[in-house]
Amino acid sequence: LEHLKIHALHHDLGPSDRFFWFSTTGWMMWNYLVSGLAVDATIVLYDGSPAHPNLGALWRLADEERVTYFGTSAPYLMACHKAGLRPGDVADLSRIRGIGSTGAPLPAEGFRYVYDAISPTAHLQSVSGGTDVCTAFVGASPLVPVWEGELSCRHLGCAVEAFSPAGTSITGEQGELVITAPMPSMPVSFWDDPTGERYRAAYFEEFPGVWRHGDWITFTERGSCVITGRSDATLNRGGVRIGTAEFYSVVESIPEVVDSLVIHLDHDDDRLLLFVAVAPDAALDDDLRTRIVHDLRANLSPRHVPDEIVQVAVIPRTLSGKKLEVPVKRIITGTPPGVAASRGSLADPTSLDPFIDLARASSAGRLRPFE
Repeated sequence: LEHLKIHALHHDLGPSDRFFWFSTTGWMMWNYLVSGLAVDATIVLYDGSPAHPNLGALWRLADEERVTYFGTSAPYLMACHKAGLRPGDVADLSRIRGIGSTGAPLPAEGFRYVYDAISPTAHLQSVSGGTDVCTAFVGASPLVPVWEGELSCRHLGCAVEAFSPAGTSITGEQGELVITAPMPSMPVSFWDDPTGERYRAAYFEEFPGVWRHGDWITFTERGSCVITGRSDATLNRGGVRIGTAEFYSVVESIPEVVDSLVIHLDHDDDRLLLFVAVAPDAALDDDLRTRIVHDLRANLSPRHVPDEIVQVAVIPRTLSGKKLEVPVKRIITGTPPGVAASRGSLADPTSLDPFIDLARASSAGRLRPFE
């Protein structure tokens, strides 16, 4: 029911459409894609790497299969941008009338990239929801404009609000993303949770009777919104709170930085750790460190200059492209790796190894375990 609503009314899909969304079968977007059949759209499936033989693979697929709606992840779009790829120059994308983005917040820079390098006429739809509900809470509509860096509207039937710590609805300020009324696809229980204790703790402990999803969201006066990352991964130093998406937008705009991950150790030591993966021909030298610090201080605040910047080979991500902020933080603060994250869900199962080494080094009292 949720997918039928979104495909028919928000994406405006129908029998004349050829619908594609790049996804592994382990991500909810696979189910989302298959549900395109419910509106009689033709669905286009792809099995393989989106970067083989290069990042143009999916765009050439869209050309060859005459795709009219192209769905992907924000990390993929930003990777294309970072690589200097102009998809509209390597494939005929004139049939595409809708471009969907999810998996992470798409920054304003990503919006500009889509309209400049992919299609000046397609309807860009950045959407956000959750695997546990297998749907989106906020996104876009054919009847609502696209605003740079924003999700255009609440989805139909979704009572989405931003809540203050006091549990009141707020506008123009960052708050907890909550759902204040039931939706058709909300899970009603957890497996092997006979008393419902884990289920209630996961969603309803913070605000009794209200679903707390775990994202930071800001609604504008016009009803659009901006999601700035997971609320349990938020950086909060000296009372200045900022979502990780804003942090990454600054750091990853530096050409040498391919990917990054930031965590805040907010207990006794109050330390901010930044991990970066750099381009093959680059290194985390003093010059790059200085530029990272300068850009963070200038664009965010002096409080958000990291205490340490550490180079790693690859940033750990799930198969669907999500950064493992919370699992990495848990590992570094002593949670057993097998409890914090499942290696089977990672794009690169070895990507957690440096953080496991860091946890061991920290417990042994060494400050810089990578050096």
